[in-house]
Formats: sequence, structure tokens, C-alpha cells
Amino acid sequence: MLIAIDASRALRARRTGTERYAQEIICHLLALPEAARHRWRLYTDTPPPLGMFPSNTATAAAPNVSISVLPGRRLWTHRTLAAELRRHRPDVLFVPAHVLPLIPFGWLPPSVVTIHDLGYHAHPEAHTTQQRAYLIYGTRWSVWVAKRVIAVSRCTAHDLSTHYQVHPEKIDVIYEAPPARVPVDQEAVAAIRRKFGLQRPYALFVGTLQPRKNIVRLAQAFAQLVARGDVPWDLVLAGAPGWLSADLLATLDSLHLNGRLHRLGYVDEADLPPLLSGACMFVFPSLYEGFGLPVLEAQNYGAPVVTANNSSLPEIAGDAALLVDPNDVDAIATAMLRLSQDEALRRSLITAGYANVKRFSWERAAQETLAVLEKAAAAGHA
Repeated sequence: MLIAIDASRALRARRTGTERYAQEIICHLLALPEAARHRWRLYTDTPPPLGMFPSNTATAAAPNVSISVLPGRRLWTHRTLAAELRRHRPDVLFVPAHVLPLIPFGWLPPSVVTIHDLGYHAHPEAHTTQQRAYLIYGTRWSVWVAKRVIAVSRCTAHDLSTHYQVHPEKIDVIYEAPPARVPVDQEAVAAIRRKFGLQRPYALFVGTLQPRKNIVRLAQAFAQLVARGDVPWDLVLAGAPGWLSADLLATLDSLHLNGRLHRLGYVDEADLPPLLSGACMFVFPSLYEGFGLPVLEAQNYGAPVVTANNSSLPEIAGDAALLVDPNDVDAIATAMLRLSQDEALRRSLITAGYANVKRFSWERAAQETLAVLEKAAAAGHA
């Protein structure tokens, strides 16, 4: 069977959650022993770095994996990829981090698409009109024409049924997982603190700086604690500004937290492990998440977590986090203060976090995804 994958998102230089998912699921799919019984074709818009996929290592090529580089920019999925799929039709197409190409219904191969979240329905104000329209119509098309739909959480599966009337039997819930843990010693933590000028202990947020992430209320909660003199620690925001971030950044400046609030911008993936390991807590009061991978990344490196009590976050965090109402600034402040002062609570959340992370596995996700691809191919040829 020939399995085609849109791998373009896995090659983005600055990867957010969906791009990381694309890279991880593709690499783990190709590493499965069962993958050898199929042929794989990865479509990209730029050449992948050597060693990123099994077919382009410096020393050997996987005979059952090929990479097809299709140069193109604007509307790459709907023009360049769509044309290639019509010329060379695979047995099944997998799109892990975008939308399915616009191909006349009879020409589209049996397809599987992963839907990561529907936050644009829960918080339309956090998106531009153009972006929201593209997300709505792109998702509606994808879930309509796909043979199977992968949702990364039960929350996302529920939202698909609610907003797009996708039958539950068409949806497979397959959890993501955090990246493999790398060793982090105290020197690495000290080096990262020197690199970013972090002289005091710090609470950490990681994510794109955009309204849906609830950065303003987090900063207001921290400012409240600073004004009361309650905290000998700082707040660190690691993430690039996203859409509609101008007002958000202006509000942060208006809080006058000079020297206490650190905006690091985009942080390289190699810097995240020591940054997480060195945090006294990880605070993620997002207004909506389809999965909430940063919570698992924090737990994987021993950072006790405060997160929101909405969307998928309780599902993913399990019993290893303090849950707060993300709309309540006082509640966020109280949770941060409590976690900074209660060492027994900190230790219990750290222990519970390590245990919670074990529920999630990229190898298991890859095995379940391969089963979905095989099922979709069989349905398309029935």
C-alpha cells in the first residue's frame, strides 16, 4: 500500500504545537516495524534536513520511503500538492497538521486528517476575520471529505461533533505525547539562566503570545502579587508574538513590571528542557486548548503546573496540576502564590506529573495512527 503524507509543516523552522506533532508522528510512523509492509511518500515544499526522515540519512536510504519536494508558495496545499495527488494517486493520504487539499471529490484519495483544536469557535475574538473564515471552511471541507478524522483529545472530538456534526464513529481520538526527555544537569540550568538574564527564581509560561493564551490575565495576576510584595520570583514568557498581539504587548508594558516580567521571544527547542527544569512552576491559564502539549512538556521536566480548568486541559493534565478559572485573575494569583509557598504541594505535583506523562507515548500514537490509515484505505477501496 502506498501511503502519502503532507510533511510540509514538519519542516517549519519555528515549530509550534501542530508542527511538532507533524514531525513526531511522521518519524514514529516510519520507525514502526509494521511500516516496512507499506510504501511511503512524503510531500514537502522544501528539501528536509539530512537525517530528519529515514529516507534521507547521510549513510543509507530506506527503500520503502521516498521524499517528493514540490516547490511552491501560495496555496501550496490546494494547488501544488493537489495537482501532484491527481497525477500520482496514493492508496491513502495523511495530513497531520493542516487541511485536506481542495480536489474534486472523486479525485481525492482516501484521506485521514488530524484536527488539533477548534478554539476559533470558542473564542472568535482571538482571531482575525480572514483567519477564522479559512479555519472554519478548511476544517469543514476536511472533515467532510476525509474517510477518518483523528482528534488529539476527547475535547476536540466533542467539538467536532458539536460544530461540524461529525459522527463519533468517524473520529479516532489519538493522544499526542511530549518529546523524549533529555538529561538536564544543574550547569545547563545555570547556563540558560545566564543566557536570558534570569537572576531570581521564575514562574514560566511557554506558548505563542496571542489573546487565546490569556497572557494579560496571567501578567495581571503576577502584578497583583508583586504589588503586595508576596513574591521573590519573576514571571518569564517564552514565545513569539502571534496574531492580534499588539494590544496584548501594550497591556504588558502598561503594568510596569520592569525587571520582573521577562519576554524571551521564540525559544529554540534545545533551550526548552533547561528552561523548564529551572522553573519554580509552570503557569498555563489558556482560554482554550485542543491538547495542551506544554503542560506535558513541563511535567516531563519536573515543573509543577498551574493550568486552566477548561477545554482539554483537565483531560491532559490529569490529577497532576492545580486547575483554575482562567477568567479569574484573583484565582490565578492565588494558585501561583500557593504553589510558591507550599513545598509539600510542589513535590506532590512534581511526582504526579512524572506519573501522568507516562500515559502518553509517540510510539503508541504512531501504532494507532497506522491502524487508522489502513482502515481508511480499506474503506476507500471497498
